[in-house]
Amino acid sequence: MEKRFYALLLVFLSTTLFAQEIIKDTVKPIQIPKSKQKIDGIVATVGDYLVLDSDIDKSFLELTSTRNSIDGITRCQMIGKLLEERLYAHQAVQDSIVVSDAEINGTLEEKLSVMIEQIGSMDKLVKFFKKNSEEELRSTFFDVLKMSRLASEMQKKIVEKVEITPEEVRNYFKSIPKADLPVFGDEVEVAQIVIKPKISDEEKQKVIDKLKELKRDVINGSSFFSKAVLYSQDPGSKSNGGYYKMNRKTPFVKEFKDVAFSLNEGEISEPFETEFGYHIILVEKIRGQEVDLRHILLIPKVSDEALKEAKDEITEIRKRILAGDIAFGDAARASSDEKETKNNGGQLVNPRTLDTRFDLTKMDPSLYSQVSNLKQGEISVPFLDTDQTQKKMYKIITVTNRIPSHTADYAQDFLKIKDLALKEKQFKAIAKWTNEKIKETFIKINGEYRDCLFESNWLKK
Repeated sequence: MEKRFYALLLVFLSTTLFAQEIIKDTVKPIQIPKSKQKIDGIVATVGDYLVLDSDIDKSFLELTSTRNSIDGITRCQMIGKLLEERLYAHQAVQDSIVVSDAEINGTLEEKLSVMIEQIGSMDKLVKFFKKNSEEELRSTFFDVLKMSRLASEMQKKIVEKVEITPEEVRNYFKSIPKADLPVFGDEVEVAQIVIKPKISDEEKQKVIDKLKELKRDVINGSSFFSKAVLYSQDPGSKSNGGYYKMNRKTPFVKEFKDVAFSLNEGEISEPFETEFGYHIILVEKIRGQEVDLRHILLIPKVSDEALKEAKDEITEIRKRILAGDIAFGDAARASSDEKETKNNGGQLVNPRTLDTRFDLTKMDPSLYSQVSNLKQGEISVPFLDTDQTQKKMYKIITVTNRIPSHTADYAQDFLKIKDLALKEKQFKAIAKWTNEKIKETFIKINGEYRDCLFESNWLKK
């Protein structure tokens, strides 16, 4: 029962975002008497937000549930992180940062669905969390999610304009003692050729007709949310009723954004195609340059014959490369169906670092399984793969470069060093912002926690 409680509570606690790492105290931790720990009293106030004693317990629970060690972390340190989160959320409200209720409700529905699936029913969930009603449960978790999202948006705003120059990167690197230089693990650079099976016009029309049917149902009173949950093949929004919030800078494909911003509130688009499949969009709310929308994605089925043709095509391409008739990069530019990589000779870009190197210890498991045993220049056999929307395709992969584990080198590892330097500068920006906002925000810390030695001046001494 206790393990189930941990798992369920973590669904919500995992949304909490801390800007800074917990710094272990160099002083003896303050011991709060057990009898007082059990009383769920208010231990601190930050602007309009409270910190309860149980919030501290839940934060420790979050760390242990994610297999992080809590050794040496005190309640004083933990309350310091909770104070930070509430300061961010409070200031976000003051700065008129908008987090729509529709967005929070969408996230809430998604998380409740996961928890209900685990425990069996809403009634059981209400009893599990010792609430008096479903309404009380929803209200409690809504507040938790909204505060967390406000804090996250405030943090983004603090660091969004923080930039770093090459000179600052150089100075940062020079400031690191030789003995403390980071060691980067084994890395590889990878290229691929992708052949996607051709979809028949008949299958495309079936999908278009189904989307038109779903649109008619919604116009006649059915729930778009429910239709998206039941039919959409977009794993990123399906459980959330197809919900997205976007503006013109949001990284959606052009065709999707063009349709979204052409609709009025309450209007549903006709079926349209993107590289992901076919969609319909319902615009729920237009707020200036932002749009709250829901969409349904359907992907046409691929026939066995089309899959065989794709495999035959990529097998022939591999034969030509091995025979020396064409270089891998030239074959990718000429034949690959993946537009993001074909013009770069099939070279993959690491989405975490935005360069071409992949740390083998942090590589996606599916990609690691394909490249871990490949020698430099060797080409894999054709294999069937699926993307995030479960669309099938055939691929061949080659390792274009292997970089062995090494101590950080300024020229060779500039992008990684730049990232470390930027993070440090962002950390300092957040620390400066925090100290400034503490001075102008109502903060009250109660009881034994007034004896804590905080990193920031929460007690305003």
